[in-house]
Amino acid sequence: MELDIRGGVRAAPVAGDTPEERQVLRFAPDPRERDADPEHIARTAREHEEDGLDSALVVQSSSWPDPWLVAAWALAATSRLRTAVAHRAGTTAPTAAARTLATLDRLSGGRASAHLVVGSSDADVARDGDLLPKADRYRRAGEYLELFRRSLTEHQDFDHEGEFYTVRGARAGLFPRPRAELLSFGGSSPQGVALAARHADVYAVPSLPLTATRRLIAEVRAQAAAHGRSPRIWRHVTVVTAPTDEEAEARVRRIRRDAVRLAATGAGAARRLDAVQLDRDRERGRAEAAPATDAEGAARRLSAYVARSLAGAYVGSPATVAGRIGWLRAAGVGVVQLDMAVETEQDRELRRALVAALRSSYIPPVPRRTAHVRQGW
Repeated sequence: MELDIRGGVRAAPVAGDTPEERQVLRFAPDPRERDADPEHIARTAREHEEDGLDSALVVQSSSWPDPWLVAAWALAATSRLRTAVAHRAGTTAPTAAARTLATLDRLSGGRASAHLVVGSSDADVARDGDLLPKADRYRRAGEYLELFRRSLTEHQDFDHEGEFYTVRGARAGLFPRPRAELLSFGGSSPQGVALAARHADVYAVPSLPLTATRRLIAEVRAQAAAHGRSPRIWRHVTVVTAPTDEEAEARVRRIRRDAVRLAATGAGAARRLDAVQLDRDRERGRAEAAPATDAEGAARRLSAYVARSLAGAYVGSPATVAGRIGWLRAAGVGVVQLDMAVETEQDRELRRALVAALRSSYIPPVPRRTAHVRQGW
């Protein structure tokens, strides 16, 4: 199957006064506040389409603009680009969410899909009134997905009475265009793998070393086969590229240095320390338990976050990065999401070169682990 190259459409630009600052601050934590900028959404979506990308993820958080509306604006500005809309179970009834997806899919000519999120941060889901522990959220997600699927496929009234949802005489008045990839799901826990195997058309594998990625893909596919299913595999890839490998390495060093300096300066530092990404990291024990209030502590925490953001980045020229992504393709990845700073015309040229290289039919053999292979494998 042909590679699906995915990007992302944000509701507003990355914070920063210049393209150079925005390039750097993309790797710092996002403030919880985010505007809805119609020109930015439309321009980003059109550039994705012009640069040869196939689809774009629209992300979700408790205080960011509604992802369904952002996706609708992006789809209205394009004719070919598809969207995967992040959607959290627990904030909307599954029957209502299914109608939203079906409506957007019909309005866009079959270019919408849903990416179900259980919620990686307890603090963030609680802001929307979802107080269930994560284990219970997974159990609820199973019931949610059953109802969501039924609402997208059943043409007769149906009832359901379960642990979390009860509906009477439910029936959708419209349905999405029939196709293979309508719902994606992630999660590497046993519960997440089991849900993906039962329900997902696309499984979002986390950013793991290559060997672990191969094992997880095999596990998901084996469980899915028991349900008569074969999900496509999606992998997010952080990319730092430049015309040459040496220039790309220098760019990473500049990002590490300037991201902390810019993020920790002025009133914006407190807003970044309140980021949802840091909520998630604190809950997983990867960040200090409480936000720092002093400048030194803020810089330390922001520096640690930037380092984590770049730890598994694919760094190099477009040809070098495409070669490494080729190893993921050989492992079974069919959807590659390119997370890269695109703020200048040179950035776009680099992205176009990377897309062109990825369209090549050549997939290199899986490499042996050697000293010169960058971290993240």
